[in-house]
Amino acid sequence: MKIVGIAACTAGIAHTYIAKEKLENAAKKAGHDIHVETQGTIGTENPIPESAIKEADVVVIAADVKVSGKERFEGLRVIEIPTEVVIKSPNKFIEKIEEIVNQ
Repeated sequence: MKIVGIAACTAGIAHTYIAKEKLENAAKKAGHDIHVETQGTIGTENPIPESAIKEADVVVIAADVKVSGKERFEGLRVIEIPTEVVIKSPNKFIEKIEEIVNQ
């Protein structure tokens, strides 16, 4: 499965990067391709390439604040979730995504 996503928290610092790392590690462990951009106090880092969006099976927005650029994902399956859930249970979250995508 190909996953793209955005991580963002209220402060734009710690939870943003922890959520990104947890998502990437859990997805790779499960054998999936993933690209996560971060949006925070220093702006957008690691932006998602247009080619990755076109190939994506699902979009994950792990955020506690409004994120910019959601219009890029029009027509794709988008799952929005608080960063806390991704940080606490990344493997279960990836399993849930697999269930949703494979329905």
